[in-house]
Amino acid sequence: MKKVEIIDLTTKELIEKIQDEKMMLTKMKLNHHINPLDNPMKIRQTRRTIARLMTELRKRQLNEQNK
Repeated sequence: MKKVEIIDLTTKELIEKIQDEKMMLTKMKLNHHINPLDNPMKIRQTRRTIARLMTELRKRQLNEQNK
């Protein structure tokens, strides 16, 4: 997910997307321990996507506090 796509999301959508991505990451980790994934780099990509989403959410929270 690119930064432009993340910025276009509303705050509610952003929170939902974070929850979905975290759930998907957990499932991928569990599946990887049982049966190795074809592309284990997807785990890293998902972690980074979560970090991007959380960074944008935190930025919005700080902007609300400063106003």
